[in-house]
Amino acid sequence: MANEGSEISERSAIVRRGRYDRGYLPHFDSEVVTQFVTFRLDGSLPTSIVRSLRQNLGCGRISEIEYYREIDKYLDKSEGVDYLTDVRIAAIVEQTLLKFNGVKYDLHSWVIMPNHAHILHSPFTGYSLAEILHSIKSFTANSANKIIGRKGRFWSPEYFDRFIRDRIHFEKTIKYIENNPVKAGLCSEPAEWLWSSAWRESQN
Repeated sequence: MANEGSEISERSAIVRRGRYDRGYLPHFDSEVVTQFVTFRLDGSLPTSIVRSLRQNLGCGRISEIEYYREIDKYLDKSEGVDYLTDVRIAAIVEQTLLKFNGVKYDLHSWVIMPNHAHILHSPFTGYSLAEILHSIKSFTANSANKIIGRKGRFWSPEYFDRFIRDRIHFEKTIKYIENNPVKAGLCSEPAEWLWSSAWRESQN
């Protein structure tokens, strides 16, 4: 993990630059706040499930957090497309995340699942969350489509993000990210999952 949150509390105390809506989820965008972000493959969830959850969210039957938890639960079932199980594509996503580490952000923790990815990062000044995700998703999408011989949208335009409140929240988020493969039944220990910061740390 890079720079394990020594300035997390200070960053979180800074007023966020603004709130805006993208799709159905509200997003907080700041150059200084550490953020937990989840982005998924297009077609990774059944359309009926997404439609139902969006309706419930829009009507106020469920909160944003409940919406995300349900999405995450369905993602872990891997019932839709799972292009990230292709080691060539997973490697491209990993290399891209690491390429921008220390350039556009500090990457504290990450995991690449069969159909989605989680990252915990602190954007550097001058790089917004939207810009960072565009860089990651556009490059990996183009490369992945070439590998598997397909055209069209690779990543879902919708993503989920939360700013980190304090050190406790920071540490809980890292644990959540690292344990996602275990929770999904893909391995028994976080460090066993090749496409993760937990595995890379275990090799040091």
